Amino acid sequence: MRIVVTNCNTTQEMTEEIVRGARAAAGPGTTVLGLTPAWGPESAEGWLDSYLSAAAVIDLLRTYEGPSYDAVVMAGFGEHGREGVRELVDVPVVDITEAAAHLACLLGRRYGVVTTLERSCGQIEDSLELAGVGRNCAAVVGTGLGVLDLGDADRTEAAFLTAAERVREAGAEVLVLGCAGMTGLQRTVGEKLGLPVVDGVGAAVKLAESLVGLGLSTSRAGGYARPVPKRRVWGAQSD
Repeated sequence: MRIVVTNCNTTQEMTEEIVRGARAAAGPGTTVLGLTPAWGPESAEGWLDSYLSAAAVIDLLRTYEGPSYDAVVMAGFGEHGREGVRELVDVPVVDITEAAAHLACLLGRRYGVVTTLERSCGQIEDSLELAGVGRNCAAVVGTGLGVLDLGDADRTEAAFLTAAERVREAGAEVLVLGCAGMTGLQRTVGEKLGLPVVDGVGAAVKLAESLVGLGLSTSRAGGYARPVPKRRVWGAQSD
């Protein structure tokens, strides 16, 4: 089984970190291939970045010419584009935002999300609502760190633990890492917090493996029907 994992930004180092986390979660026989958009934002932080990222990821998959794959994992927490990708490709598409939330709902009555900048909180809340898991979310809290700041492990852990206390006080029984760049942090903070911590990348990989193993894929009966045939212009160099 081959799973393609798409980074939502153009930072190759972040793609490599996400792929490491995805491979750690993958079962025997699963190959993980990471893809980085050729254009778009270097980090997705806000509505403008998110919509730009969505178009870049869709274009990335539209023009992909590598080995065939069995599922797509979209590694952008709260970012747009998952519905468009589900129309585009003929394999299961799992977004790390909803994957993490669905698994969190199996572990406790209410979960909370710790993310990067506060400006991302509303966008994440909207994404969770659209996925049908918003009602179980106790809070979405930012650490105050930008996506590109997450490379400082000590600073990230300290900021995460501070934000996590706010989430716990809001009633969360399970915590969710609210950025793909936080992948791996669950191993260091889970014991300190005394709560389950769900990493969206790992959750999405395991759900993707399950869907493929069960022979399931996106329904074409309604909202995710194939795109209507028409002329589409994908930029100056596209056909």
